[in-house]
Amino acid sequence: MNKTKEKDLIDHSHRPSKLLLMAEGRAVYDAAAMIPMLALKKFLRQGDNHPVLVFPGFLASSRSTRPLRQYLADLGYRAHRWKLGYNMGYSYKLHYGMRDRVTELVERYGEKISLVGWSLGGVYARELAREMPDIVRQVVTMGSPFRGHPSSSNVHRIFNMFTEVPYDEMPHAFLQHMAQPPPVPTTALYTRGDGVVAWQSTVEISDRNDVENIHVGGAHLGLGFNPRVLYVLADRLAQPEGQWRPFKPPFCLKPLFRNWYPDWLVHGNENPLKAGM
Repeated sequence: MNKTKEKDLIDHSHRPSKLLLMAEGRAVYDAAAMIPMLALKKFLRQGDNHPVLVFPGFLASSRSTRPLRQYLADLGYRAHRWKLGYNMGYSYKLHYGMRDRVTELVERYGEKISLVGWSLGGVYARELAREMPDIVRQVVTMGSPFRGHPSSSNVHRIFNMFTEVPYDEMPHAFLQHMAQPPPVPTTALYTRGDGVVAWQSTVEISDRNDVENIHVGGAHLGLGFNPRVLYVLADRLAQPEGQWRPFKPPFCLKPLFRNWYPDWLVHGNENPLKAGM
């Protein structure tokens, strides 16, 4: 992982290619690949029954995260939906609703909670962890554009149509700190084959030892079903509290987490990670 100084938010020059956007249909293969993965879950690291809250992506509801939550529950976690309907973009009501949901689950179980967010849901998860680090155990994001200006996405116009609070009206503190990792162990899952948001906007740039990036490949729309994502989640969430360590797959699985996407397929020249990551 490259340890470099913080950079500005990624702009429209890094927007994914239209070819990648059209190829998002390959997410159906990720969904199909989840089926055999479920049969192997008994061989993965098992959970310790701590609560996990899963946030859906933009324009999605908790229905999209149901298979993922069931998978986590089968591993031994108290996996929960966010109960806030469809994710229609940022709003103050939504922000306080998410805070209340996190607090509710922590009070119910009497222990810290892990937050898992898909796309825009991961941006929310990071901000909640930033505000409530004393009750959040760790954060895992999946293709979440926390370093990206809306123009770095192929759906930025749709976002502006639906969000209650436009980008220019979002709280200054929210935007100022969005690219900084929250003060808890943080894992960013990304794919250079992302056709929805710029992959450069979904990776961390930090010198902290408890912040990491893991390339999982596949489509943006398939991240919630991607077998590599499922494997990483089982590994990351199973770490005992206070004993977080960087992800290190077995030697035989290392090729699954490498970048195999050719440069000509991906727009943008800036690579915030070392070659070979």
